[in-house]
Formats: sequence, structure tokens, C-alpha cells
Amino acid sequence: MRTIVYVDGFNLYYRALRNTPYKWLNLARLAQLNLSPRNVVTEIKYFTARVSARPHDPDQPVRQDIYLRALRTLPTVSIIFGTFLTTTVRMRLAQPPATGSATVEVIKTEEKGSDVNIATHLVHDAHSQRFDVAVVITNDSDLCEPIRIVRQELGLPVGVMYPGVHLSRQLQPLASFVKPIRQGVLASSQFPPLLMDAVGTFHKPPSW
Repeated sequence: MRTIVYVDGFNLYYRALRNTPYKWLNLARLAQLNLSPRNVVTEIKYFTARVSARPHDPDQPVRQDIYLRALRTLPTVSIIFGTFLTTTVRMRLAQPPATGSATVEVIKTEEKGSDVNIATHLVHDAHSQRFDVAVVITNDSDLCEPIRIVRQELGLPVGVMYPGVHLSRQLQPLASFVKPIRQGVLASSQFPPLLMDAVGTFHKPPSW
């Protein structure tokens, strides 16, 4: 069965990878290990956004660039970018002091566009008959409606491969099938520390 995998990059990172040694993740290997041999993965679409350097972590964009370079060594992977926004906003304190300001300025970061991009690609690919089955790697209930449309309106199966301990209650009844992403599979789906592309050799980020 022709299968396209749609990866919600930030959801995968924050729910399954952030505080683990498994960030150097080979998405093609992950799909191979976690799906049936009947699923012939023709494309893996990775949805993410460019991160910005922060005072406490100035090398964050460098690590991301290295990882994106690793993903580009996989012939089935394409990368679709949204936008990562960092703004300073004033917010009210949960327990304001008796005297002084009840608000404080905080740095707010949010990723914009990936949900819309995933939904657009999923529905468009379904209409174009580019897959027999779709698999979405996410635990984000914002993707309920595009999954419902593809399943119920277009009659195509959509599985959810979910990061985290529990699948969203909203996603559960909409998916044709669900598969957790377990630590053992992540451990077995790592790139080798040294990779090569058309530019030359490069290494896994030291802190990973």
C-alpha cells in the first residue's frame, strides 16, 4: 500500500524527544519499524519551522540545521517550513503581589503554520490519489478535522502514530488505526553519528 507519512515536527520533538538521547532520529527507519511491511512509504513530509537562538541556548539553530541536513540524506523525506515566532508580551501573574505590578513581561514562543500545512498537504494528496493510506505523526487534536475529511468524505484510511504516553481523546475515534511511538523504537531508529552528503561529512550534535 502506497503510504505517505506526515510528521508534526514540533509535536514529535516536545512529546517524545526533548529530554531523551533520541533526537538524532531517522524518520524513514522509524516508519519502517513502526508500520506494517505492507506499508510502502513513498514519501515522508516533515513539517517544522526555523528556530531562533536564545540567550541560554545560542546553538539551537545550529543543531536544527545539522538535523535538517541529516533528514535531507533520506530520499523519501521533504521538509515543509512554517514560522517560529518569538515575542515579548505582558501577562498577568497567577498570584500577584499585594503591592507592585500584577503583570510581568515574558518571552512567548509559538510555532505557526505547521498545522495548516499538514492539513493542506494531507487533504490535497488524498484528492490527488497520491496514497492508499496516510499516517500522521502527531498528538495534536487540531488535526482532527483534516483527518476526518480524508477518512469520512474521501474514504481513505488515516493512521495516527502518536508521540507521548496517551493519544488525544479527540484523535482516537477518528484514526483508522493508532500506533504509539515507544522508546525502544526511537532507540533503534537513530542515524549513525557520522553522515555524508554531497557537501561532505558531518556529525551528530555533541550535546545530543
